[in-house]
Amino acid sequence: MFNPSPEHINHPLRRSRCTVVLVGWLLLSGVSALAHDLWIEPSAFVADPTKVIGVKLRVGVDFLGDPVPRDPALIDRFIAVDRQGSKPIIGRDGEDPAGLLRVTTLGLVVVGYSSKPSQIVLAAQKFNEYLVEEGLEAVAALRTKRNETNTEAREAFARCAKSLISSGPVNPADGDRALGFTLELIAERNPYALQPGQSLPVRLVYQNKPLGGVLVVAVNRRNPSAKLSARSGKDGRVPFSWPNQACGSSKRCT
Repeated sequence: MFNPSPEHINHPLRRSRCTVVLVGWLLLSGVSALAHDLWIEPSAFVADPTKVIGVKLRVGVDFLGDPVPRDPALIDRFIAVDRQGSKPIIGRDGEDPAGLLRVTTLGLVVVGYSSKPSQIVLAAQKFNEYLVEEGLEAVAALRTKRNETNTEAREAFARCAKSLISSGPVNPADGDRALGFTLELIAERNPYALQPGQSLPVRLVYQNKPLGGVLVVAVNRRNPSAKLSARSGKDGRVPFSWPNQACGSSKRCT
């Protein structure tokens, strides 16, 4: 999920939201009480070449959400990328899971979804509360400057999400891949290979360029209330570290 800074704002307000789910327990996003996260929830995070993985789309907060059936009118890109390249994720319209995937190659598989733009009109009070909760003081100041604090916000937004699936032996050299989404979070280490105490650096890009000053929030599925948050640096990077948690080949955090 992307929280806009003034240089990204016109009328209507433009906003992209992007999330990435890593090893089934961590969600990286900009959490918002106003606009729920969209995430990809595979039926398995460790691939079995003999089985088909259901690629579920969910929308909500803290890993509690509603199913998002496959809707071709909303899909911009729905793909899986591995060592052999990119392929579309198939599925039946109106069905949940929204996609089906069989993983036949070794390594890290990046599943990505991006939506086409949608529009919404937000009441002034609700939108102003959202700005406070998200720490978007620059946007609130801009609305004040334009005498728009008490006016509704017209927003055009798009959502994107990624999920990482492991196939075969874990290779620390295997990494996340940039999918070319307008807004994208990229894990700079293989999360399946992390050892206790190691950090997981992520990089935020907007139109393939580093995006700084944006709030990124990490949510642990086992304890959603224990969130970590930080703003991206000028290089778009955010380091996250979870003390006393092990994330190794078992793909689980303790």
